[in-house]
Amino acid sequence: MSTSRAERTLNPRRAELLDRLRDLFLAEGFAHFTLDELAGRLHCSKSTLYTLAGSKDQLAVRVVAHYFKSATEDIERRTEAAEDAREKVRAYLDAAAEALQPASREFINDMGANLATRATYEANAHAAADRLRGFISEGVRQGVFREVHAGFVGEMVGRTIAGIQRGEVGERTGLSDAAAFAALSQFLLGGLAQDEKSNSDTVEEN
Repeated sequence: MSTSRAERTLNPRRAELLDRLRDLFLAEGFAHFTLDELAGRLHCSKSTLYTLAGSKDQLAVRVVAHYFKSATEDIERRTEAAEDAREKVRAYLDAAAEALQPASREFINDMGANLATRATYEANAHAAADRLRGFISEGVRQGVFREVHAGFVGEMVGRTIAGIQRGEVGERTGLSDAAAFAALSQFLLGGLAQDEKSNSDTVEEN
């Protein structure tokens, strides 16, 4: 996700305010709030909120984008520390699970009900699928993963991530979002793993 000029030039006071809005929205959702209520909760003026966005809807879009941007930066930071593709997949999904832990069901539902914010998190799910597709292709080249169609696996994972973010997976399975990501990681890494017996048989035959 690219950083806008306004985001780059945000002063410390407004940057802190954006973080506080993010935390409030994650905990309680955002659709039910008026700007007056938000100003009261954050102990600031409405005019201060207007320095972030021109309307409540625009503010919601900006805060949701800020949440995903912060989460993406943390996920990428943790993924970069992984040594091979298998560990990158594990680190990516573990970090994604942690990023979703503070998100209440109210926040998830409000994101889905708002066309603009829904577009933001759907774009995030697509971006996650692209990253995982790249890790899978890298793992196949490294010999860490068996030969698979990376595009298909990436598409499957992207749809699963979107379903987790929308709350659909949790509703159908009873899993928390974090548990769903852990199960996805286990399923994906198990399915991609090289068959060690086949590899040893090949070595012996050679």
